Amino acid sequence: MAEIVNLRRVKKQRARAAAAEQAAANRVAHGRTRADKAAAQQQHARQQRMLDGAMLDGAMLDETGLKPTD
Repeated sequence: MAEIVNLRRVKKQRARAAAAEQAAANRVAHGRTRADKAAAQQQHARQQRMLDGAMLDGAMLDETGLKPTD
């Protein structure tokens, strides 16, 4: 004979499992610490300074990718 199942309870268990799975995905996507964020920001700033320092004179481009006309 089949086991009697309370459908409301099963539905709630599935919802909890789905919520736990979503929470785990969010922790992976957004779970960086303040120190990690600060280190990433410092690395980006350092890379930007290196890139700006290596830029040739007259090679400045505007947002469209074209040389500005003076």
